[in-house]
Amino acid sequence: MKKHFFLISLYAFFGCLSLPKAWSQTNVEPSVGSLSVIENHYGLKNTYSTVLIKANARYKDDNQTQNVSAEIRIKKGESILVSIRFLGITMAKAFITPDKVRYYEKLNSKYFEGNYSILSQWLGTDLDFTKVQNLFLGETFEDLKTGTFVQSTEDNTIKFQKEEENKSNKLFYLKSDSLFLFKEIVMQLEQQRQFQVVYPAFKEYSETNLPTSIEIEAKHEQSTTSIEIAYNTVTFNEELTFPYNVPDGYEQIIIN
Repeated sequence: MKKHFFLISLYAFFGCLSLPKAWSQTNVEPSVGSLSVIENHYGLKNTYSTVLIKANARYKDDNQTQNVSAEIRIKKGESILVSIRFLGITMAKAFITPDKVRYYEKLNSKYFEGNYSILSQWLGTDLDFTKVQNLFLGETFEDLKTGTFVQSTEDNTIKFQKEEENKSNKLFYLKSDSLFLFKEIVMQLEQQRQFQVVYPAFKEYSETNLPTSIEIEAKHEQSTTSIEIAYNTVTFNEELTFPYNVPDGYEQIIIN
């Protein structure tokens, strides 16, 4: 299990993101103005402080395919703990807080601990806590209420497009009937990188709406990595613990 498995499974680790609220279903026509679409996209239903997600994940790159289980614990705005297991054995853990990223993986007995600036430099893009959190909650990478986006319609979706000075191109697709997030694409042309996240469906809970699965694809030059995460059970507002300890004898990953 390579380091890319951990990185891709936590976050579209090429992405550039931000934390909006969850939304409730609202029927609109694709022709409605940008402001109304955005206001309805960010709905009112968001009545939880913690969420526990148990999922199955399928990872694939140019060299391997791996099926594992995952447990994702989130205390909104404070902590995320991801445990990756194979045949019931914990193979990797990540503990993420607003000021630090920590993870270890068992196969190579290595661990990493550092701030977001170090990890962002290594990955070649900005990264922060809310961007990781957004991936699991099915929320848009960027706050559509800020910045300048070009709006259009495409295949029963409302598309928001943003081009930036660093030659990155960001595309956000909302389903026209529900305004749930459907797809996000971040392209970095000079680096020959493209990252895509697809949310095929959402499930409505009394606390919020969450995706039922996540399909991630990251391309860099001629290499493609994909991961599919299927949510099995979701529990809200439990008292969660976030146990994280690097086993003895593990070698630290140093990023210069």
